[in-house]
Amino acid sequence: MIENSVPISTIFIGINGLIAFFLSYIAAFERVKTRVWHGESKEDVAAQPDPLANPSPWASMVEQSTQKFVKMQAHDDGLLQRKVRAHGNFAEYVPHALLFVLALELMQAQTWLLWLLGSSLSAARIAHAWGLIKTYGPSPGRAFGFFLTWFVYVFGSIACIYYGVVNLIANSS
Repeated sequence: MIENSVPISTIFIGINGLIAFFLSYIAAFERVKTRVWHGESKEDVAAQPDPLANPSPWASMVEQSTQKFVKMQAHDDGLLQRKVRAHGNFAEYVPHALLFVLALELMQAQTWLLWLLGSSLSAARIAHAWGLIKTYGPSPGRAFGFFLTWFVYVFGSIACIYYGVVNLIANSS
């Protein structure tokens, strides 16, 4: 067996991947139950002060300048929030998922596993972002994206734990 240069890290990346998966599952289940798809409550966005109600001279100048370049379209109150969440969700999931691929590659795991996890992650995040931005609430793209991301988390975590434990056992003999 090829020696793993990072067996302990690999195990903890796997364990924490499973923790992140279960936390994600809990949050997603609660969103479905409460039917609150963005933020923590329906009042979150409505409770924020309007920064343009009494703008500073700087804010007013920036607002006037930027609006000259913006093509006005039909107003969608939730579009900005959906775009921000698409980015935030990507930032929440991708770094840990990429750690699976990195750790497994350092462990010299099977190439097909690396390609499977990496390509599944990329497809999942694109589908999720597209589904989230285009549709408020449940959508096929969003569902496909988060289930495929969970696949990466579960199988990446299990693979990291497996390779870490096997290597520790092999090196302690």
